[in-house]
Amino acid sequence: MSSFIGEFDCKLDAKGRLMVPSGLRKQLEPAANESFVLNRGFEQCLVLYPKNHWDKVSAEVNKLNQYVKKNREFIRYFYRGATELTLDGTGRLLLPKRLQEYAEIGKEVVLFAYSDRIEVWNKEKYEGLLTDEPEDFANLAEEVMGNQQQEGDE
Repeated sequence: MSSFIGEFDCKLDAKGRLMVPSGLRKQLEPAANESFVLNRGFEQCLVLYPKNHWDKVSAEVNKLNQYVKKNREFIRYFYRGATELTLDGTGRLLLPKRLQEYAEIGKEVVLFAYSDRIEVWNKEKYEGLLTDEPEDFANLAEEVMGNQQQEGDE
């Protein structure tokens, strides 16, 4: 499984195409085959998954009991706007207009790569998110990660 890392400043061209930086393309597994799925993420960003990872995430979502109303609502929202994309010959992805509008993506974009996904952000929103960093990141880290066992602490 790929584990992406990095922040990349990018620009959309007039047709809504995004050049995927070579440093990010180098992190792709061959199994991704330059195919992706883009969908709505949290906090008004977009999330770009290599297709092979999307299939795994999608399989987890599909395990939800669809007879439970909250599950159906989540499933609908999760899949809403999901679009399969392929890199063109010059390494660009065409972002669907509807998804650009959802995330208020303009010309300047930040790709924030972590774990098995790449978040696509409006640059101003991303920078605003970072300036809203918790006052005490150490306390947040303890709250979120404090119950995690350290390797060898079993």
